[in-house]
Amino acid sequence: MEKSPEAERKSVIVRKAFLKSLPVMAGYVVLGIGFGILLRNAGYGVLWSAAMAVLIYAGSMQYVGISLLAGGAGILTTILTTVMVNARHLFYSISMIGCYKNAGRYKPYMIFALTDETYSLLCNGETPDPEYADLYRFLVSLFNHLYWIAGCILGSLLGAVLPFSTAGIEFSMTALFIASFTEQWLRTKDHIPAMTGLLATLLCLVVLGPEYFLIPAMLLITLILTLLRGRLGRKAV
Repeated sequence: MEKSPEAERKSVIVRKAFLKSLPVMAGYVVLGIGFGILLRNAGYGVLWSAAMAVLIYAGSMQYVGISLLAGGAGILTTILTTVMVNARHLFYSISMIGCYKNAGRYKPYMIFALTDETYSLLCNGETPDPEYADLYRFLVSLFNHLYWIAGCILGSLLGAVLPFSTAGIEFSMTALFIASFTEQWLRTKDHIPAMTGLLATLLCLVVLGPEYFLIPAMLLITLILTLLRGRLGRKAV
């Protein structure tokens, strides 16, 4: 039985979304395994790993969450730490408002699932079929989430049966950020936003130190890019 034209177009969207998400799969499965192992070594089993992957879905915060759980951190400390670690999402998600505003039933999940890596795949606004743009973005977000869940569960299961040295695993998140940055640098000709981010972050790090630089750096980056918005827009055209 032949597929209808609409079904055929949707199957193409599914395939394109999956192919688009493959680079993230390689990173998320490995990072998820690292998280699952660390969480298992802290005394929390596979159900904890799965629940955090499904409901929190924030790689860096989940890694930080291990020490919060193990140290018995209070609710206020956990809330403040979460805001500080994930505050960057507030800044880059603003640029996705136009893409997501008419996403209908997909929008709540797409907002929840907008990670750094998903953003890097979708931020250029390109979709294989404009009529199914929301479905495409939803599927890219969903595939990435599933990779993360699978990695976290697999890591917890492996950590229960195989001996692992966890030294250095926490650097895997930093490595993924570096890989995402490198890909964006190679794919775009205009490096002004990237250099703005690097220089502003370095300045705030030197002036304020590693404990307090993150939020001021993001505010400074946002201010500079806002001032340069007109120039960057003309350059893009």
